[in-house]
Amino acid sequence: MESILVSRRSFLGRSSVATAGILIMPAFSPRQQQRREKPPALRQELVKDFVVKGHGDLAGVKAMLDEEPGFLNACWDWGAGDFETALEGAGHVGNKEIATYLISKGARMNIFVAAMLGQMEVVKAILTAFPDIIYSKGPHGLTFLHYARKGGEEAVPVLEYLKSLGAA
Repeated sequence: MESILVSRRSFLGRSSVATAGILIMPAFSPRQQQRREKPPALRQELVKDFVVKGHGDLAGVKAMLDEEPGFLNACWDWGAGDFETALEGAGHVGNKEIATYLISKGARMNIFVAAMLGQMEVVKAILTAFPDIIYSKGPHGLTFLHYARKGGEEAVPVLEYLKSLGAA
């Protein structure tokens, strides 16, 4: 009887070690390590070109994004930490067509672009949760009021709301 117990104990011990090994092994598989490797950085001159096109060249934005999806959220530093994405470029010039296209592709929305697009609920929700953001500046040091003004008629309610909060 004791040999059966020893066999059961050793079986249980060995099977739990084997199970743990099976569960851990996939974390170290070469296939998963390949997925963790990042592609090379985007060429900076192409990032700049994409951001510039984001201000007013929808066809150029589409072509570049088709060729390299990584451009979608790429930022260009105009100097001294003045970072800008193509979406933010579209936002500060009031180009709703490019802005909505980029958002439809998964671009990271921000409160400045939301102000330009007249997205009152988004702007209110963020400013309610984080009231000091009212003093933040977007790319090129542009204010929320600038973005809301660029949004035209659709953004007038946002513009009035920002003014009521003391935005300058």
